[in-house]
Order: sequence, then C-alpha cells, then structure tokens
Amino acid sequence: MSYVFEPRDVISVPVAGSTERFPVNNIYCVGRNYADHAIEMGFDPDREAPFFFMKPAYAVLSDDAEMKYPAHSSDVHHEVELVVALHHGGTNISVDEAMSLVYAYGVGVDMTRRDLQAEAKEKSRPWEAGKTFLHAAPCAALHKLSEVGQLNEAVITLRINGETRQAGDVNQMIWKVPEIISRLSELFVLQPGDMIYTGTPAGVGPVLPGDQITAHIVGLSELSFKVSSS
Repeated sequence: MSYVFEPRDVISVPVAGSTERFPVNNIYCVGRNYADHAIEMGFDPDREAPFFFMKPAYAVLSDDAEMKYPAHSSDVHHEVELVVALHHGGTNISVDEAMSLVYAYGVGVDMTRRDLQAEAKEKSRPWEAGKTFLHAAPCAALHKLSEVGQLNEAVITLRINGETRQAGDVNQMIWKVPEIISRLSELFVLQPGDMIYTGTPAGVGPVLPGDQITAHIVGLSELSFKVSSS
C-alpha cells in the first residue's frame, strides 16, 4: 500500500513490569465525576447523566518528562484522574460486561487551559481548545487489571513541588468505571487502545513553569513530570 505521506509513529504508554507498550487510540474524559469537584466548579453534584470530551493521542506525556506550558493561556490547571485503558471495544456494552473491555489502570492528569475553557463556556462555544494541546494528558505506566483488580477504592492525590493540592478516593466517583464504559459505548464506537480519564476530585488549580507535578493512586505507578516554559 502506498500513502501520500509516511504514517505517524504509534503513540504508546508503558506497561508496568513488562517490555510491552499500550498503543493509544482515542482519549475520552469524563466531566465533573466527583461531587466535591462539581461543587467547586459551581455545579450541582447530583447524579446527572455523565458527559464526555476527547483529547488526541498526541496529548499523552510519559512519566519523568517535561510538559511544555501551552500557548495562548496564562491559567493552566491540573486534574488528577484514574485512567482506564481498553483492549477490547464495541457498542452498547452492558454495565455487567463492561469490565471485560478493560486491560489496565493508570494515573493521569487532565491538563486544562482554564481561561480558554471559561471563555468558550461563556460564549456557548465548544471548549476543545481548553482541553486539547500537546502534553494535555500525562499518564504513568499502566498496571494490568489482572494484577491490581478493579480498584473500587484507592487514595488519589496530586502534589506540586511536594505540597498536596488534590486528595480523594476513587470510590467517590459519581459514575463508576463499568457505568462510564457502558454509557460511552452507547455514544461512541469504543476501540482497542482507547483510554478513559475518569474525572477528578476537588482541589484543581494552576500550574506554573518550573513546577514539579506528582500524581499518585495507591497500588499504581506514580506519575511525575515537570512544567517547562517552552
């Protein structure tokens, strides 16, 4: 087969304890999936239907790397999240079947140009520019579901320069992982390689060039990266 130009290299995330790598396809993110975060963002924490947005695969940033502070923003925020990696896809997956799609868990950070997002919301425009940019989805090495179990409970934290900024437990998620997968599969065609960022606890806030970010979920590999000015 001949291509107009050479296809890009596969973007991937390491698998803990293995030489294998997980090839990234689509990145889905769940909005306001912790009640305390919904409240801090000015919304009702009642169990409304989940909503989603997407990031491209190029947003992934590996552990122990540098995140370039994105252009056109002066208010970039951190949101630590449990990441779910799928090795099977499908549509209209039931809640009971959903975990059969899951390959692994990891810890990630949904980086957000909050000023651009707020401006878009105010004007009732799409807010991809607030969520999509290079290094907008840092992610640590993945741990296979078969090794760590379903992680129904696990402390989740984010520190900046050693100071804790976010702390919670994944059991505080309003919509649980099987429910998220089931709902996503009703709206989209899920595929192997898809990753789901499942929402963040309260405490989101700004990062600055020079900051060292450390994200952690008990039982998973820690994610650490530095924010650079360019």
